[in-house]
Amino acid sequence: MKILVLGAGNMGAFFIDTLCLDYEVAVYDTNLERMKYLFRCQRIENVEEIREFNPDLLINAVSLEYTQSAFDTVLPYIPETCIISDITSVKNGLPAYYQTLKHRFVSTHPMFGPTFANIKDLSDQSAVIIKESDPFGKAFFRDFYSRLKINIYEYSFAEHDETIAYSLSIPFVSTMVFGACMKQQEAPGTTFKKHMAIAKGLMSENDYLLSEILFNPYTLPQVENIRDKINSLIDILNSKDTKALHQFLAELRKNIA
Repeated sequence: MKILVLGAGNMGAFFIDTLCLDYEVAVYDTNLERMKYLFRCQRIENVEEIREFNPDLLINAVSLEYTQSAFDTVLPYIPETCIISDITSVKNGLPAYYQTLKHRFVSTHPMFGPTFANIKDLSDQSAVIIKESDPFGKAFFRDFYSRLKINIYEYSFAEHDETIAYSLSIPFVSTMVFGACMKQQEAPGTTFKKHMAIAKGLMSENDYLLSEILFNPYTLPQVENIRDKINSLIDILNSKDTKALHQFLAELRKNIA
């Protein structure tokens, strides 16, 4: 099986390194520097070389804003039998786009970043496979993620974006608020250090990845909910209402039980 990876960034390199021992892998990136240190794969410098490689599966690993344009660039050079795939964090717009194409597709979302996750042990990480995807494509990625011991979930396009807005937007935004309040001051607290480690991990992620999550159409209502809860807490603190504070804390414990 021949696999072409578009984009030699963090996720593209991850797929290349993981797949190259079992498949014939090629990579195409308009930034030649990114392909410089990739091994056991064919580096494609001219898009027309893709036709000669003749891939069976195309994994589009570029950032969300360039996903469709990257597809449009290479589609004239791949056979109609080639399954195309994306790994974007937000699927908004992709269902309609795929409907315009003749190619079979598979859409997945590895819910981890190589800069943050422990690539040597992904057993505590998760990936989503989109229900509407081609059966063969779903089977390929299910096997791929299973071999890495990654936990697999299957959602529709809409279910995926709604779930991501809840599971990623809330912790991402909460962590960003924490980071926004930081100043150059030593703080010995254990809880503080744990929050700081999470914040540093989040801020090590690519800005485009963070943008994908935050610009998810379902994200804003989650952020507004955070704002409303903070406003409620501010009211309690202003009034020094012990009973209201205890009720607020009881609600939190119930939520996370």
